[in-house]
Amino acid sequence: MPFLGTHTPKLDEKGRLILPAKFRPQLAQGLVMTRGQDRCLFLLPLDEFARMHDKLRQAPVTSKQARDYLRVFLSGASDETPDKQGRISIPPMLRAYAGLDRDVAVIGAGTRVEIWDLEAWETYLAEQEAGYAETAEEVFPGAF
Repeated sequence: MPFLGTHTPKLDEKGRLILPAKFRPQLAQGLVMTRGQDRCLFLLPLDEFARMHDKLRQAPVTSKQARDYLRVFLSGASDETPDKQGRISIPPMLRAYAGLDRDVAVIGAGTRVEIWDLEAWETYLAEQEAGYAETAEEVFPGAF
């Protein structure tokens, strides 16, 4: 089942996040948290992380762009297992990268979960909504 929806929990004083209840079953066995694009964090179930890592490993080591991407993606990665209350700790380095303070948006993005600073997410969404309707057919031909 894909990850869907938007949730707006708050980080506690220790930098922990309570995962939305509907996401917990898929993440209960563990997850990998890492830098995403656009200054958000990616939460990947272990099987999805393994699939992505396998694809990334296939990029030629001679490609500077591939090396740079892999370094940034993996150097910020943290493997986490939610506690009994469904909480995960977000390492300080990743909180700083995504500008996370207290109010966050946790969004389902299909195969992954993304964590955004709430204000940054609202700004991003407002900027993208106009182009959303215009590009659907271009990006996903025949899907609509």
